[in-house]
Amino acid sequence: MNDVIENKMQTPIEIALGIDENGMTTARKLYAFLELRQGDFARWCKRNITGNEFAEENTDYIRLRIDAEMPNGGKIQRDDYKLSAGFAKKLSMMSKSEKGEQARKYFVTVEDGMKELASRFQNMSPELRAVLVVDQRVTRVEKKTDTLEDRFNKLEADMPVFTIDAKNIQNAVKKKGVEILGGKESNAYNDKSTRTSVYADIQCMLRRNFGVKRYEEIKHKQADIAIRLVEEYVPPLILQEKVDMENAQMRFV
Repeated sequence: MNDVIENKMQTPIEIALGIDENGMTTARKLYAFLELRQGDFARWCKRNITGNEFAEENTDYIRLRIDAEMPNGGKIQRDDYKLSAGFAKKLSMMSKSEKGEQARKYFVTVEDGMKELASRFQNMSPELRAVLVVDQRVTRVEKKTDTLEDRFNKLEADMPVFTIDAKNIQNAVKKKGVEILGGKESNAYNDKSTRTSVYADIQCMLRRNFGVKRYEEIKHKQADIAIRLVEEYVPPLILQEKVDMENAQMRFV
């Protein structure tokens, strides 16, 4: 029985070590916790993990590729390793420091907890064991479902606006344009040049704010922001004067 019961109220050391639901940490989290020399992580991993003849891949450690942020805001993929509690305990002991002792004691408790759970599992009736195994499988499926849902929601949010979003933005632009022009019966609205200038400026404002060529390229998650920007839009002074002058002519008709 490899799973450790997930504790949602993690202790400070569990948070610092990034402990997951299986009681595992990562090489980078452990390296940082042990306060080892900066810039030596790759050599430390090669010496103590991948080059360790007593360490078995996919048992003591699992290779990972993670996204790391660059100083310029970009991202780069780096190597990392998931570490079992037993292997992390051995690595902690090798540091021979106060932090190493803290980590060692923690991983000893994790191992003891896993042994106790395994012992209890072995002493259960076959029927109860079967129930627990099914429950664990259901839990794993639920977690995978939650992960897939999160990925879908992120993908959906990063997609360009849906047809309904584009239509809502378009309606907001039309409504704002009519309002600025003074209504559909106004001189400004019925003057093609003035009407085109107003709508073009609103659309230009959207393109400028979202860095797109067409407002249809705005992301789905930004659709509400786009509508709010349209609603709060104020035309530049020169354009407002053009609208006012066009509408003022009505008084002399």
